[in-house]
Amino acid sequence: MEHRVAITGIGAVTPLGNTAAETWEAMRAGRCGIGPITRFDAEGFAVQVAAEVKGFDGEAYFGRREARHLDRCVQLAMAASDEAMADSGLDAEGAIDRERLGVYVGSGIGGVETYTDQVHLMEKKGLRRASPYLVAMMIPNMASGNIAIRQKAQGPTLPVVTACATSAHAVGEAFRAVKHGYADAILAGGAEAAIIPEVIAGFTACRALTTNPDPQTACRPFDADRDGFVMGEGGCVLVLEQWEHAVARGARIYAEVVGYGNTDDAHHITSPDPEAAGIARAVELAVAEGGVRPEEGLYINAHGTSTKLNDSSETLGFKRALGEDAARAAHVSSTKSMTGHMIGATGAAEVMACALALRDGVVPPTINYRTPDPACDLDYTPNEARACELTWALSTNLGFGGHNACIALRAAKEA
Repeated sequence: MEHRVAITGIGAVTPLGNTAAETWEAMRAGRCGIGPITRFDAEGFAVQVAAEVKGFDGEAYFGRREARHLDRCVQLAMAASDEAMADSGLDAEGAIDRERLGVYVGSGIGGVETYTDQVHLMEKKGLRRASPYLVAMMIPNMASGNIAIRQKAQGPTLPVVTACATSAHAVGEAFRAVKHGYADAILAGGAEAAIIPEVIAGFTACRALTTNPDPQTACRPFDADRDGFVMGEGGCVLVLEQWEHAVARGARIYAEVVGYGNTDDAHHITSPDPEAAGIARAVELAVAEGGVRPEEGLYINAHGTSTKLNDSSETLGFKRALGEDAARAAHVSSTKSMTGHMIGATGAAEVMACALALRDGVVPPTINYRTPDPACDLDYTPNEARACELTWALSTNLGFGGHNACIALRAAKEA
């Protein structure tokens, strides 16, 4: 038996706000969450800006003792899961059988700040100074593991690691598990906290990051003058729940997840296929599974990284998958223009944006868009949000290794 799948809870800690509501309000307002790097001294670095989470104090949130044993990435994921559970109402006693509650929360890089800090410590003071918590803090599954412990989730639990597509795939795989009856609800999403010298240096070396020092123009998806993405951090977790389970307990439903596409370019370790065959197939699969009819009002939250190759190939992918006319009629935007690229958290945050866009009938903008690019010729909702009648939404994400993910959503309705 197949089940409809509802989004009933949302939690987020992002460069735009430390709750989902704050983040969405900022997206609608077109606020920029990018600023000068403060997480480390970036003097001498070619890259000077990042999209940092602001005002989140792990010690205040978890207590000093617990926070010291949790990498920042895991802290952001756990805080987002707390909000999502409370928002859904599943935190109430008896709201769900905990053996039917799962956790699919991933990270593209995992506890890399803990790992590098510990390597530096051992280089200075010897291997005997390694923390007994090193392994448990750095491995990428610990967001899922710690959330499962915290929420007493004893159902299907796993992390997903597909670089920039991580939490989109986590949401998609959770959708399938709930749809096919393996769980009544799953906490799905991702987190990342990798604004550290070593990671910034690595992404700079492979020429992925912008060297534009101006926070207000550094990230400009689909603009002709784009020159790289801005590293972000954050955590976002959604509650995906069987529709009938949600209705039976009177839960609020934000939107319905209806389709999922998962493909690979099989082309290059970092560059997208210029023919866009992989992302086009992912969109086609999600659209077909969900019965999406683009003419009824479609919003596409694009991966839209602000890199030359991604934005043009993704634009081509939409045209190949939907047809030229449908692609041109769709409302497209990249919320990375505001959040930066949160790597493992970005897919879930963009599914969140789709769900709330469907709920409110508002398309968040692509900010910093000034100069059209002939290779990117769709309606990218430049600079200001737009009120629209929306029925469908697609969220696309592409990751190093050629990974492609597309999530299809429909506005919440009974029929």
